[in-house]
Order: sequence, then C-alpha cells, then structure tokens
Amino acid sequence: MATEVKHNTCSIAAATWLALCILTMICNVTLADRVLKEKELGNFVEKERQGVLRAMIDFLWQSGKSSYEPVWPEMKFGWRIIVGSIVGFLGAALGSVGGVGGGGIFVPMLALIIGFDPKSSTAISKCMIMGAASSTVYYNMKLRHPALDIPLIDYDLALLFQPMLMLGISIGVICNVMFADWMVTVLLIILFIGTSTKALFKGIDTWKKETMLKKEKAKLLEGEPKPGDASAEDYKPLPSGPADPHDETAPLLKNIYWKELSLLMYVWVGFLIVQIIKTYSKTCSVQYWVLNFLQIPIAISVTLFEAVCLYKGTRVIGSKGKEITNWKVHQLFLYCSCGIVAGMVGGLLGLGGGFILGPLFLELGIPPQVASATSTFSMLFSSSMSVVQYYLLDRFPVPYSSYFVLVATIAAFAGQHVVRKIIAVLGRASIIIFILALTIFISAISLGGVGIQNMIEKMENQEYMGFEDLCSKS
Repeated sequence: MATEVKHNTCSIAAATWLALCILTMICNVTLADRVLKEKELGNFVEKERQGVLRAMIDFLWQSGKSSYEPVWPEMKFGWRIIVGSIVGFLGAALGSVGGVGGGGIFVPMLALIIGFDPKSSTAISKCMIMGAASSTVYYNMKLRHPALDIPLIDYDLALLFQPMLMLGISIGVICNVMFADWMVTVLLIILFIGTSTKALFKGIDTWKKETMLKKEKAKLLEGEPKPGDASAEDYKPLPSGPADPHDETAPLLKNIYWKELSLLMYVWVGFLIVQIIKTYSKTCSVQYWVLNFLQIPIAISVTLFEAVCLYKGTRVIGSKGKEITNWKVHQLFLYCSCGIVAGMVGGLLGLGGGFILGPLFLELGIPPQVASATSTFSMLFSSSMSVVQYYLLDRFPVPYSSYFVLVATIAAFAGQHVVRKIIAVLGRASIIIFILALTIFISAISLGGVGIQNMIEKMENQEYMGFEDLCSKS
C-alpha cells in the first residue's frame, strides 16, 4: 500500500513537473514570439519613419533632377500681344505711381496671356520694371518736395536702402534658380497679403489726416485772417498731407545731389563688374563664391557710412521735415535687414522690391509722393542689375523684352503725369497709398492663382517639385 501511494505520489509529481515544463515552454515560446513581433514592429516603424524622411528628402532634392524647361513663344502679332500690351500698360502705370514697379501684374500677364514659363516671366518682368523705373525717375528728378524746398527724391533714404536692396537682389536671383515654384507661391501670398493690408490702413489714416487739414484750411479761409495774423502765418500743411495745387519743378541738374548719386553709382558699377567677371568662372567653383561674397563689402561700405552719419546726426532724412529722429542702432539694423529682404523677394519673384520698401517708407513717416519716388529710384538700380544677371543666365528672349520695356516706359510716364494732375485737383496724396495697396493686392491674387495652378498641374503629372541644382546651371 505504501509502495502504491509512493508510486502515485511520484506519478503526480512527474505529471506536475511535466505540466510545469510544458507551461514554461509555452510561456517561453509566447514571450519569444512577442519579442520577435515587437522587434519586427519596431523595425517596421523605423523603416516607415526612414521611408517618410527619405520621401521628404527625395521630394525636395534629387541630384540631377530638374523640372525647369524654358518656354519662349514665337513673337508674332495677335490677340495675345494686344491684350498683354494693355495689361502691361495698366500695370506699369499703377506700379510706377505706387512705387512698386508693377511686377506682380507683369508676371501673370507674361505667363497666362503671352505663354512664357514662370521663370522666364520673372526675368522679362524685371526688364519691364527697369523701363518703367527709368521713365519714372526721369519724371520725378525734376519735381520738388510737396512741402519743403528739397528734391522729391530723398537721396539719404536711398543711400540707406539701395545697397542692401541690390545685395538682396543678388541673393534672390540665385534663389530663383534653386527654389521650386510652390515655395515661391507660398512666400508670395503671405508677404503680399500682409503688406497690402498694412498699406491700406496707412492710406485710410492718411486720408483722415488730409480731411482734417482741409477742414482747418477751410476755417482759416472763412475767418479771412489779416496779413499779420499769427495763425495764418504759422499754418503750414504737414509733409504727409496733400500736395500743393501744383507740383513745383526745378532744373534737372539742380535737383540732383551728385555726391550721393556717385556713391549709389559706385555700388551699381561694383556689382556690375562682379557679375561680368563671374560669367568667366565655373558655377559653384571657389572663384564663383569669392566673387559673390565680394558684393557684401561693396554694399555694406555705403550703407554703413550712411547709417553711422544718421546715428551721429551729421546727416538727416530731409523729407521728414523738421521732425527729429534719434536713430537707434537696432532701428538702423532692422531697416537695413528690410532692404535685404526686399531685394531677395524682388530677385526671387521678379518684382522691384518696392512692395516692401513702399509700405516701409510710409511707416517711417515719409510723405506718399516722396516714398513712391524714392522707392522707384532705388528700384532703378536694383532692377537694372537684375536684368544684367538674368541676361548673363540667358533667361529671357531679347526681342520680346525690348518690346515690353518700351510699353512699360511709355505707360509709367503717362501714369505719373495723370495721377499727379489728379492729386493736384483733389489735394489728396493718399491716392498714391491706395494705388500701392490695390497693386499689391491684385498682385497677390494673380501671382498666387498662377502659382497654385502650376502646383496642381505638377502634382497631377507627378513632376519633380523640389530644389533645383544650382551647380548644374550654366
């Protein structure tokens, strides 16, 4: 009996041991399976992560890939030329008055109506801006300040911004070669909506001030003050107020400040020499980059001279009148940075830079007429330099460009003449600010619409939409 119990006990112990072994094996197999699955899942997640990252890199950059194909339609008389000329004429007239050049209207016109590709449209737009700026500057150089006995163009303001604008243009042209169209579109929409809104509010504020000045002037006239009345002698329209009944003109040579103009020409000639020498160097070579970086000291030397003089008080922004501005270092740095950004945007989008400079000058308290004239004066240097750069890159056909330059030149002169007459009759310089805001807003809609349309087409065709390779460009 004891033997049987012992045997049963051993059997139970063996069965229990066997069950424990089996259970342990099952647990180990389950655990191993779980570890393997987790490892496989981790590898999958890691691969998926790498796949997403790789896909983003491939989307933005693929060596040797390029989506740019120049499209230059044949130049022949037809409805495209007629409609394009009308739109270009209106764009140049509005842009020259607002001091923004009109590039936001030129680029969509060249792309949608004439049929150029976006980057060629940008280059031809720069040619048109140069033509419009040339005639506008010639017209403005004979005019005097609306309230002060100085030229309409503020040369000190131009000295502070123009060198930085040209430096930004050089950077922007390189970015134009490298950046994809959708990147340009996103930047454009954000920038233009912001600047047009700011300009609109500034125009409304100026309109209210002009209305108050008109009422004050009417009260003074109703009171018929005597010749010796102090209130009549002290009353003077503010610099930002309405223009005089007629714009005073002066001989061209008297209105030119030769010292300031020579400094601006020094920057322009320096940049031109660098661009010409750069054509004989291989793209992305050491010599190529050394020449590019040589533009920095050329631009900074003139802007730094003007900034130091403004900081010390030896020079002033004369167009602000008797208002004294104690310039701070951070203010000067910020304004110079805005000049570079304006140039980069101009070179990148084919605009004149006035879309940023115009509203910025108004924020500084510069009268609308002076802001428009000085902005256009700065754009003449920057746009002409862009034309040289685009020509050396073979980005536009000369016959088409020459024709549209002629259209823009005539339109700008006509626009200046007509709007100045309207301002003289109505006595409201805020019209210039409203034209500025309207031009920027129309540009945001037209350029943004064209950019979005191109993005959709490329996505449907599964085209490459990343950065271009600068070093593969001729």
